[in-house]
Amino acid sequence: MEDILIVKNVSVEGPGLLQGILEEQRISFKVVDLENGEKLPDPSVFKGIVVLGGPDSANDQTDKILAELDFIKKTIKLNIPYLGICLGLQLLVKACGGEVFKNPIKEIGLRDPEGDLFQVFLTPDGKKDKLFEGLADNLVVFQLHGETVSLVDDMTLLAIGSYCRDQVVRVGRNAYGIQCHFELTPEMFEAWATNDIELAKLDKRELLKDFEIIKEEYLYTGKKLLNNFLKVAGFNV
Repeated sequence: MEDILIVKNVSVEGPGLLQGILEEQRISFKVVDLENGEKLPDPSVFKGIVVLGGPDSANDQTDKILAELDFIKKTIKLNIPYLGICLGLQLLVKACGGEVFKNPIKEIGLRDPEGDLFQVFLTPDGKKDKLFEGLADNLVVFQLHGETVSLVDDMTLLAIGSYCRDQVVRVGRNAYGIQCHFELTPEMFEAWATNDIELAKLDKRELLKDFEIIKEEYLYTGKKLLNNFLKVAGFNV
């Protein structure tokens, strides 16, 4: 039995910083790649579950998405700590009764439509939440999404954005969804900047230059947040 389950919705979107932390802390983990046809296991045997991003919509009626929604419902019912990133957030909200729909704009890269760096701002609930312990009240983030969510009861908004309001959500006590990306390593960032269809529309040199400017802050934030989630899942990190 592994400690953490990592679900990849698409092969190119891996766990990044999380994998480095798990290996450093000698926390065992299993990776399931849904794009390669691998099946979701029984969630009850894991101490924590992480669902990564991908190009699907949580509204898709494919076997893949329907199975994933059912899997997340079981995870929440079993009270297993959950962390969803990008699509992983949208699937969490959809599975728990919220809605997923197109955001007025696509948030792509590091800069917003006004040319400023994307940031998220902690709500009063976010400032008290264990996920953000030791972090600032506003955080520079990387974005790559076109959809957003609306929340229902038992969902707590932890961070908001200027162009997409619902950025970080908690469902119940220990299930989290993050719309933005905190998990990228520098190597992942460069690969995405090269290969992603949406990012390819941007000036790659400017994108990499911006990442170099914020890299130290970004990596600190990502590692701290992921460690905080592992603490929520009961690990001594």
